[in-house]
Amino acid sequence: MALPHRYLIALGSNQRHPRLGPPHAVLKAAMMDLSALASSRIIASRPIGPSQRTYANAAIVIHSNMEPPALLAQLKAMERRYGRVTRGQRWQARVLDLDIILWSGGPWHSPSLSIPHLEFKNRLFVLVPAAEIAPAWRDPLSGNTLRHLLARSVKRKRAE
Repeated sequence: MALPHRYLIALGSNQRHPRLGPPHAVLKAAMMDLSALASSRIIASRPIGPSQRTYANAAIVIHSNMEPPALLAQLKAMERRYGRVTRGQRWQARVLDLDIILWSGGPWHSPSLSIPHLEFKNRLFVLVPAAEIAPAWRDPLSGNTLRHLLARSVKRKRAE
């Protein structure tokens, strides 16, 4: 039997859930539902795009026997169960956003999914929680660890 794949998942929320409550509570529930092996702390970040609400962000590591497209479908179904509505606008407010950032299988590309996530190296709200729980995990494209990518990103932001 094949060993399960290891995945790094980024979580975000900036909308209250009617039953679970505020965004940080939504993330805690999602972490439990996904049976996280490792969970970062939850941080606050400013929104990208038109949304005005502050985000709660975190990262988790999970094991799964699924290949990336199957896991992505499961994550998107979970977002819908939590109340996410897709209206065609990028970066809108959402109850739950789940993104596959890295997986133990290296790079993956299909029309609907790219691993590593195309923007993760440019987003402190992904790198800070990810480096907290998986600092030695390497980006399969650059070979840099998450710790190194975070340090680079922080240095770049300070220079701006």
